[in-house]
Amino acid sequence: MKYLRHSVEQFKIAYQLIRWTVISIPVSLVVGSLVALFLSLLEEVTAVRQEHGWLLYLLPLAGVLIYFLYKKAGRNAEAGNNLIMDEIHEPGGGVPARMAPLVLATTIITHLFGGSAGREGTAVQIGGSMANLLARWMRLSAADVRMILMTGIAAGFGAVFGTPLTGAVFALEVLAIGLIRYDALVPCLIAAVFADIVCSAWGIRHTHYKILFDQGNIIFHFVQFDFLLLAKVIVGGVAFGLASYLFSICIHSIKANAKKWIRPAWLIPVAGGLIVIGACQLLGTRDYIGLGVTGYYFNSVSIVSAFSHTPISSWAWLWKLLLTAITLGMGFKGGEVTPLFFIGATLGHTLAVLLGAPVDLFAGLGFIAVFAGATNTPIACTLMGVELFGTSHVLYFAVACFTAYYFSGHAGIYSAQRIAVPKSHDID
Repeated sequence: MKYLRHSVEQFKIAYQLIRWTVISIPVSLVVGSLVALFLSLLEEVTAVRQEHGWLLYLLPLAGVLIYFLYKKAGRNAEAGNNLIMDEIHEPGGGVPARMAPLVLATTIITHLFGGSAGREGTAVQIGGSMANLLARWMRLSAADVRMILMTGIAAGFGAVFGTPLTGAVFALEVLAIGLIRYDALVPCLIAAVFADIVCSAWGIRHTHYKILFDQGNIIFHFVQFDFLLLAKVIVGGVAFGLASYLFSICIHSIKANAKKWIRPAWLIPVAGGLIVIGACQLLGTRDYIGLGVTGYYFNSVSIVSAFSHTPISSWAWLWKLLLTAITLGMGFKGGEVTPLFFIGATLGHTLAVLLGAPVDLFAGLGFIAVFAGATNTPIACTLMGVELFGTSHVLYFAVACFTAYYFSGHAGIYSAQRIAVPKSHDID
């Protein structure tokens, strides 16, 4: 009887895997296609903005348009990623289908007129809203709705960055600090992998980054392990964690104080747009608006340039941090993750110069570690390092991400993220 029970258990497991494969594939097809549309539109509007610099001066008006779009049609959709996470924790009114077209359109508007924002938040919201729509059509139970929402997060994240393994683990890890939801492991992996395949099938190509070490005429694809470098990585991890904390505090504080002091509410994005324009004028550059993956000019500060030995401003990470916090905290739409990549990569470049460490390695470490600290997802971000940069430096990836995770505190960019296991036993 014992062996019979085990056999029945395996059949039940097989049934659930097949069932969730059937459920996850439609999610992947829809989300992967919409993310491909989003990324192609984003590339187009970025090119238009770079060609027509005067569009930046219309950013305050674009903010007013975004405000009224959400006021008239948004309702609870304005909560964004936090709404999806809340619905996973405690199912309530659901995630509205209008969230997907709204966030897609408003993120495109933000980027067209020069806001400093990313794309992950948009992709995750597309994933969550479409997953919830499919759940209603399939008449899934409350427990299954939680699961399919997680597959939506995984699909959106995996497709937008071309990192399906990271997308799957991110969806499991981001909901609560110190806890991973293994019950959705396979569905999230299936959704993330297929969404990435679908997105790539539409012709989307992601930016590739390489960690190389130049010594004379020889280029090494890895660096030998040594304890001095490990100590420098730990120091870097502390700095990356503190940068994550600063970003989270800034964006939440700006949002709260803007709502408190600026009336009427539609003036908040107007003020934010004017501040971004003024900052660009004061800094004498537009390197810190938009995605920041590649710059306006050959010698611009960007994520890509941070991996090179070309000198960049020691404060580039701080300017991007402030402009992104202002953009997103004052009513514009988009994600936080790509700006976090920029902050981390440029901070890593600066630290490498100060510490006498490999620039490419530290840019890569900052790229993933600042993200790890701000989202409290060190395992997902370590895997992202592997998917983006290869396995040669996985130990350094883990050390940087885990260190940043602890030194970022409990703030985080997602207010709906719960504390399951505190980072310190002295914190309840």
